Amino acid sequence: SGLRPTKQRVKIAEFLFDREKTFHFTVEELDQLINCKIKEKISLATFYNTVHSFKKAGHLKEILTNNNKSFFDTHTGAHHHFFDLQNKKLIDIDENLIKIKEIPNAPKGKAIKDIDVVINIESDSH
Repeated sequence: SGLRPTKQRVKIAEFLFDREKTFHFTVEELDQLINCKIKEKISLATFYNTVHSFKKAGHLKEILTNNNKSFFDTHTGAHHHFFDLQNKKLIDIDENLIKIKEIPNAPKGKAIKDIDVVINIESDSH
């Protein structure tokens, strides 16, 4: 991806991508999950910079939730999400399970890149 493989980037990349399942996270969660396991702590700024570099390189997808919180996803292909409002967690939805009948034209000079559907969910005991 053209990114210099610093010790911190390699550690973050191993944590994110050396797994079988899709991983959803905020930068703050990533900071806590990695820094609790290592001696040489990584700064929050390094986490932000690395995550945004990985996103720019196409290795992560950013999902904005209803409260404008950025979550990141290691699954960059087309798919949608449930967002659990109580647990603040994203759950994948296969893209074929959502049918969109009409899409408006993009504003002049813009092109639609992709469509991300986020469905907010909560416990049905309310």
